[in-house]
Amino acid sequence: MTYRNLTAEEVEILKAAGCRAEDWSKVTTSAGEGVTSHIKRVVFSGEVRFGCFDTRFSLPGGISKHSGLYDVSLHNVTIGDNCLIEKVSNYVANYDIGDGSLVANVDLLVTDGLSSFGNGVEVSVLNETGGREVLIHEKLSAQIAYMMAMYRHRPALIEKLNALSKAYAKKHSSDRGTIGKGVILRNTRSVENVRIGDYAVVVGAGRLRNGSIVSNASAPVHIGYGVVAEDFIISSGSKVEDNTTLSKCFVGQACTLGHGYSASDSLFFSNCQGENGEACAIFAGPFTVTHHKSTLLIAGMFSFMDAGSGSNQSNHMYKLGPIHQGTLERGAKTASDSYILWPSRIGAFSLVMGRHVTHSDTTNLPFSYLIEQQNTTYLVPGVNLRSVGTIRDAQKWPRRDKRTDPEKLDCINYNLLSPYTIQKMIKGLKLLGNLQYSSGELSDVYSYHSTKIRNTSLRNGIGYYRTAVTKFLGNSIIKKLENLPAGASDELIRQTLRPETEIGHGQWADLSGLIAPMSEIERVISEIENGTLGRLGDINDEFRKMHANYYTYEWTWAYDRIQEFFEIAPETITAKEVKEIVLKWEDAVIGLDNMLYEDARKEFNLASMTGFGADGSREDKERDFEEVRGDFESNSFVTAVLEHIRVKKALGDELIGRLDA
Repeated sequence: MTYRNLTAEEVEILKAAGCRAEDWSKVTTSAGEGVTSHIKRVVFSGEVRFGCFDTRFSLPGGISKHSGLYDVSLHNVTIGDNCLIEKVSNYVANYDIGDGSLVANVDLLVTDGLSSFGNGVEVSVLNETGGREVLIHEKLSAQIAYMMAMYRHRPALIEKLNALSKAYAKKHSSDRGTIGKGVILRNTRSVENVRIGDYAVVVGAGRLRNGSIVSNASAPVHIGYGVVAEDFIISSGSKVEDNTTLSKCFVGQACTLGHGYSASDSLFFSNCQGENGEACAIFAGPFTVTHHKSTLLIAGMFSFMDAGSGSNQSNHMYKLGPIHQGTLERGAKTASDSYILWPSRIGAFSLVMGRHVTHSDTTNLPFSYLIEQQNTTYLVPGVNLRSVGTIRDAQKWPRRDKRTDPEKLDCINYNLLSPYTIQKMIKGLKLLGNLQYSSGELSDVYSYHSTKIRNTSLRNGIGYYRTAVTKFLGNSIIKKLENLPAGASDELIRQTLRPETEIGHGQWADLSGLIAPMSEIERVISEIENGTLGRLGDINDEFRKMHANYYTYEWTWAYDRIQEFFEIAPETITAKEVKEIVLKWEDAVIGLDNMLYEDARKEFNLASMTGFGADGSREDKERDFEEVRGDFESNSFVTAVLEHIRVKKALGDELIGRLDA
């Protein structure tokens, strides 16, 4: 861009329009004649450069304003073409403002000294007193943050990740702030050391200090009324509104925080929602949702989690201070007024009801209920596998991914059944079997990790887990054989089933949304430690590769489980044995779907109709219920379950037909 000095005539026009400058020679423009027509009552100091003012802005209510500079003090500012800067009560200092941006009715917009704009801020996540600090930056993914917080037993890894984060912060530090193209910044008080990306909308914010708003044309960010944020990163596509307060926080892509939400020293990754309540030192993985004013999340790790009203945790026992932390693994939920005393670890897709003070660890018993009765925690293993709510959640998460940014930072696997959850169920089967053996099959109650399991719950849990493992392995086998020709020989079947890669054996982990083999995670850690992976972008790319290859790796893991679970060696498997597995799979799928069908039916019984048909007869109640909720047989979820039974039965029968041909 070429800038020129103002002519003597232009300077006189500006003076007549109420403008002043310390040194008119430092005020330059890239525009041609007539640019001064839209500059009034402006004070220039330092180096000030501006473009043309040829367009108008259309504002809500049908108001139209011409671009230009009005009633503002500018110090060391560069302004792009067709901007409108007006009514800044203090001044704008040390900023570069992009084309087509609007800054109006702002108290102060300043970059004061060298700033990293929130990059490199240390967030004391999980432990408020320190020990699991995460350095936030604009490229932070849930997976990198997970490693920084949870792999403290690998000090060389932490040292490298911290060094990369600090280098990124240093590289992006500047004594000049930026406001991107097409930004709207109005009715806002103080904005200090904040970088604002393209097409962001900041309207009515209270105070923004030391942060980055990572907005772009594909995924603009919206900051609303009363927001106060300090030491923050807000990622693309997110909305932070309605008196939300943030201190030392990272807000990931497509998050929504509002209705007076308060958070400190916390990380929120893709598609999180926080309203009304409070968070302190939490690691909120993708799709962590809390909507209630009475809910406090503290010192916990969550993902795909829905917090009920009044949910609360304690992270200390008034001895050594707040040093305890807890984990609700993916998909766990808390019911209204639930309470957990940290440290505790709740298994994946479990439901917590009541108050629990016994430090439970149910990681190897996923899909369970934890129920408090008379100050005792009772565990109901596997029962959530038959819950309509669990399946509905699994279906809704992909549909509710609001990320529109082409560069998605977090890798998110939505699968309900995966090597991560199935490996836990297999351990759970052994665990429940051992409890049954050691305490006797006729025991009324079994004790496990500060919880109690009733006899019927234990026996049912074994059945639920067997059914789910059968369903998962059967799904994998059928998918692998979907292109097998009719009448294929046993050797061709074995060849088709043989894994394409050695990656996938052994243990798997959930890195806050990414489900991957531990062997691959260990490889990435080693490459970070030895310097092979020396850029944050390269590390995120490795996670994306794992995510893209999930199903290839999954089959390697499932292949190993065939002999373990079905007692059939896959290297010598026959068509007859495959048919046996498929028949067991059909029974498992149909059995689970029938349980879901019956669970859904409960939503349509007379007890559920209480409150409907307020002033009428039973018939009026039923009719009113149907008008609001619909009838059972035409419910979309019910019809989907019935269709799923039909499709899966046909899929199994079709494979058996090919094997018999």
